[in-house]
Amino acid sequence: MHPITLQALAAFPQQLEAHYAAVPAEFKHWTPPSWAGVPSEPLTAIEQVCHVRDIEVDGYQVRLQRTLRENHPTLVSLDTDGLAKERRYGDANAADVLADFRRARAQTVALLGSLTPAQFDRTALFEGYGPVTLRGLVHYLCSHDQQHLAGLQWLMGQIEASRLPAEPAPA
Repeated sequence: MHPITLQALAAFPQQLEAHYAAVPAEFKHWTPPSWAGVPSEPLTAIEQVCHVRDIEVDGYQVRLQRTLRENHPTLVSLDTDGLAKERRYGDANAADVLADFRRARAQTVALLGSLTPAQFDRTALFEGYGPVTLRGLVHYLCSHDQQHLAGLQWLMGQIEASRLPAEPAPA
């Protein structure tokens, strides 16, 4: 596993916290008039951090463990909308969610740091992606992180647009 990927994974909790903190407090639960163009799942700022936590724990940690322990397992995708409703993302305490995520990501990074090259070559079938190695799963996790930083930046762009006065109709 290339060190830059592991470094990116280790640095992400601080980046996520900083991006979330940059969203104005009155917009933590805000939804734009349209989600067209959003680079992540269409989730509010608080829902974004809850989703990232749950994908870490219930998604990637499970996928990594199954790939290490089972012979070519089929790894399922998670239902983002179902989790958001079931776990009441909108009611979550961001500080708790971010602390839980920080702990979970530290566990993930520790696990990855302990693996041998042969373990990174273990294979699985990832629903929606097809055949994958454990190494590939790690790259997908890193990509997922970046999608959610982009999603928060996109939300902040939409927040700024919402503050603009309505354009006058053309004459």
